[in-house]
Amino acid sequence: AGGRGGFYVGLGLALASSAFIGSSFILKKKGLLRLCRRGRARAGQGGHAYLQEWLWWAGLLCMGVGEAANFAAYAFAPATLVTPLGALSVLVSAVLSSTFLNEQLNVHGKIGCILSILGSTVMVIHAPQEEEVSSLASMAEKLKDPGFIVFALCVLVSSLLLIFVAGPRYGQSNVLIYVLVCSAIGSLSVSCVKGLGIALKELFSGKPVLREPLGWVLLACLVICISIQINYLNKALDIFNTSVVTPIYYVLFTTAVMMCSAILFKEWQHMVLDNIIGTISGFLTIVSGIFLLHAFRDMPFTPDLLPLFLQQGRADLHTLWRSADRHQSCQHQPLLPSEDKGSQSAEEEEEEEGESM
Repeated sequence: AGGRGGFYVGLGLALASSAFIGSSFILKKKGLLRLCRRGRARAGQGGHAYLQEWLWWAGLLCMGVGEAANFAAYAFAPATLVTPLGALSVLVSAVLSSTFLNEQLNVHGKIGCILSILGSTVMVIHAPQEEEVSSLASMAEKLKDPGFIVFALCVLVSSLLLIFVAGPRYGQSNVLIYVLVCSAIGSLSVSCVKGLGIALKELFSGKPVLREPLGWVLLACLVICISIQINYLNKALDIFNTSVVTPIYYVLFTTAVMMCSAILFKEWQHMVLDNIIGTISGFLTIVSGIFLLHAFRDMPFTPDLLPLFLQQGRADLHTLWRSADRHQSCQHQPLLPSEDKGSQSAEEEEEEEGESM
């Protein structure tokens, strides 16, 4: 499915993937909370009671459907579009958490959600139309491109240096070391997913794809890349705060995927300047939104955090409202019967005494 029709299919699959993956976190959390209320052993304490909770299984099913939709999206739409839209799963999770789990979404988080939606919209409008890759044969030709070979070698050499040289020295103190490994290897895993998606399309159309060695090579490379990603992402999450790792990983991973796609599929070659600026602007807007959503997630936003001149403005406004209420009550006093004036003044004195206390 090439052309604009395939583009919209890929876009729809990417959006559906974000919705399913974002919802899966909520369903799993709801299931675990129900177990906790029943006094069953928690998963963090080594318990496996969650396997008997249908909400947890519903969340796992949603996760599987979301990942499958994301996998399929790469076969239809450019990776430069599909990968950044993965940020919407974070947005869906944050919004549903505030609705169904009573988790507070502060003003930074709400602004981050709005920025993520705006950035995604801009990226969809200006997304690159990749060079047509409709078969494993054309994929093989692209993998032989000297530019991609140089890129892949740079990724492998830099990853080995980070793992064996920088990791033992700085891995415990610098969050970038392990996250860079995940991001660099992740760009190659997305290329493997793209090739496997094309192979599946050919398989369903009746072509003898299983005899092609390239498909099996891509599958083996994908398994290796994902294993490395999971290993070093878990290391980063174990050492550093999730609110720090997640936005940095998103930015570096998406940047690496966009670079790899531009080199391998020549997605940017025929783009006009307007679309290049729009794509980069949309991506940076999503980055800003994800940063606000994660970095300030646990920070309560109270009026005391406002700048001093705004706090002064709030105090003046409160005083103005109080004086307006008093002025309004004075205007209505003559309309009251004369015998009620004494009782009204007594009520006002009681109110003033209550306020002073």
